[in-house]
Amino acid sequence: MQDTKDDEVLATVAASPGRRGLGIVSLSMLGVLLLYVALATPPALGWQIFLVLTGAGVIWLANALRLATSHQIELTETELRDTSGVVIARVEDIESIDRGFFAFKPSNGFLLRTKTPGPRTWHPGMWWRFGRQIGVGGMTPGHQSKLMSEIIAVILARREMG
Repeated sequence: MQDTKDDEVLATVAASPGRRGLGIVSLSMLGVLLLYVALATPPALGWQIFLVLTGAGVIWLANALRLATSHQIELTETELRDTSGVVIARVEDIESIDRGFFAFKPSNGFLLRTKTPGPRTWHPGMWWRFGRQIGVGGMTPGHQSKLMSEIIAVILARREMG
């Protein structure tokens, strides 16, 4: 049985409802508009195929955004996880955190570097993983991401001190 202190949620990051709604509606409308143009006023066959495929891809992306932003990211003493049950990173595996202005990080977010690489994953608007780098943020409020990154920085500093 896991210690309840280790499972206590220290910080939570959730998608901002306004950004989430605007993003999903904008992408959905773009996808529908592309399909409408392809079918209502068909251009040359090559362009029509391109418009249909692009419209379907954008609608798929809107649904992926809807699913990803319906979950939250939680930080505990032992792990950074998604409320869907996906463990984003174990705290002991986190090597460094980058919150700098010039860091390759999501908007309103931060970048983690882990000791071991993980599988490539992308949860639009919330987080992504590419090898040893994990980006957290996107459609998240800056104050929530900043609080989480500060807590991670404190945990890393405490670990380095012994």
